[in-house]
Amino acid sequence: MGVVLGFALVLWGLGVVLKVPRRLRIGMIGLLWLAVVAVHLTLPKGAPLRVGTGESAAPWLLLGGFAALALLYRQGVLWLRHRAQKGKGQPGAAPAFSDTELNRYARHIVLREIGGMGQKKLKNASVLVIGAGGLGSPALLYLAAAGVGTIGVIDDDEVDNSNLQRQVIHTDAAIGTAKVFSAKQAMQAQNPFVTVRPYKRRLEADIAAELFADYDVILDGTDNFATRYLANATAVTQGKSLISGALSQWEGQISVFDPAHGAPCYQCIFPKAPADGLAPSCAEAGVIGPLPGVIGAMMAVEAVKLITGAGAALRGEMLIYDALWGETRKITLKRRADCPICGAVA
Repeated sequence: MGVVLGFALVLWGLGVVLKVPRRLRIGMIGLLWLAVVAVHLTLPKGAPLRVGTGESAAPWLLLGGFAALALLYRQGVLWLRHRAQKGKGQPGAAPAFSDTELNRYARHIVLREIGGMGQKKLKNASVLVIGAGGLGSPALLYLAAAGVGTIGVIDDDEVDNSNLQRQVIHTDAAIGTAKVFSAKQAMQAQNPFVTVRPYKRRLEADIAAELFADYDVILDGTDNFATRYLANATAVTQGKSLISGALSQWEGQISVFDPAHGAPCYQCIFPKAPADGLAPSCAEAGVIGPLPGVIGAMMAVEAVKLITGAGAALRGEMLIYDALWGETRKITLKRRADCPICGAVA
């Protein structure tokens, strides 16, 4: 067997030296393989040629199978590259992907619901994440990994040692630094092909409208009702989808508030903020560390679905996850005609 493999290497090397086209070199190796397999299938056991080439056809058939799989994979990658770059150079066409990007996003591109066009939509999309804490951490990392072209993150807080039990985007070395800059560093280390815009400040009414106007989708990962109501009102005014997540101890919930597409807004479901003490913060009530990762990752999935049009987003539904008992359930959400925020939205 070693003699045949050596001869194949010599053939390949001569082809390279003589500048024989790659396809022809592969054809010569293929003919050699066919000849060896034919020897094993036609000559009787013990024949000198069979003995000299390994005595059995099984290893040659396995070798041929692996080679065929490798060639099919290569052709698949070339097809994906052509599909993703289709339209390059045409007026208004999306930017082409580099070879590194095509390889990075290949598992997306082969998904029927996303494909090359869906990945282009992700690259051309912009998402604003409010909060770089427990929910924002996994959402930001997965949005960057998914190839969302522009990601904004707004937060006025700094990394604290107590954050690191659940806010996985930050590291021990980042303690004392602004969360938005710590998050940016982690996201660009994960995917240098995305643009990250950090805003080290609190979301307030004087900047909300102008900031939201720059983004296609909004993710709300905050832990206070004032910011949630502001984000909701601004998103409704601009007709943008608001992906909202919340946590408490062992339970998380997620929904997409989108009156522009017939779904209720946040204030339809929560007309007023609860009285003090009725909705304790994570610092007061505690939260299991991996739970924000579960809900934050779901928020990133909803963003990908909204951008690409895949599947059905959680509009008009709230998904509730109970980590303690490993249960999930959905409840239907309805709009309120008397809602002061979206009641007038068609």
